[in-house]
Amino acid sequence: ARCRRRVCSAEAPAPSVAESHVQPFYQPYLTTCAGGRLCSTYRTLYKVSYRLVTKPAARPAASCCPGWSRASGAALGCSRAVCWVPCRNGGSCVFPNRCSCPPGWTGAACETDVDECARRGHGCGQLCANTAGSYRCSCRAGFSLAADGRTCGRAAPQPDPSSEMKEEMKGLKARVEALEQKLQAVLAPFHNLMPSAPDDVGTDPVSRLSHSLQQLDRIDSLSEQISFLEERLETCKCPGKG
Repeated sequence: ARCRRRVCSAEAPAPSVAESHVQPFYQPYLTTCAGGRLCSTYRTLYKVSYRLVTKPAARPAASCCPGWSRASGAALGCSRAVCWVPCRNGGSCVFPNRCSCPPGWTGAACETDVDECARRGHGCGQLCANTAGSYRCSCRAGFSLAADGRTCGRAAPQPDPSSEMKEEMKGLKARVEALEQKLQAVLAPFHNLMPSAPDDVGTDPVSRLSHSLQQLDRIDSLSEQISFLEERLETCKCPGKG
């Protein structure tokens, strides 16, 4: 037997076979001719004879070698490998009973998951979690995963709400103090002209100035309230802090 393009066929020697044929022969005999005379003549007879004839044997149909099959019925060669156990998880049969497995799988039929985290070359900066056919990197508390999906960096600190509130209150207090200074500078020349306890605001300039002085007292009160809120904020324990 020989194998060409993974196609196997057996070549037998050409046999000799007996072939029959009809062979004529002539048989003499005597017969009566005209005038009552005897005449000698012959007649043709036929008999079956046999002879040895060498004929080429019928060529057997080509079959695929073990472990190979045709990709299609019209294909001349046998190019498709046969795996008795089908390849799994995206594997492909590349040789008889041999699967080529995609990354993340191994085994005769690609049935075993590769634990990438057990190898040193997984590339994760801190934590490695094995998954089916792959793996995933993660980071410890206080770190965040970078864009490459492997390395870890310090997590950006979260903004402190109390600090933002302090800054806003500080700015508000500065504005109140500035407004207070401006009013005091305007009212300084008329301070001696103010009534001791004005009840209503009139239309004369003195009444108006008296009302403005009352507003100044309110600004002072607002400033004191801001200070009080600052003191309470200092003693406040925000969530997440000891």
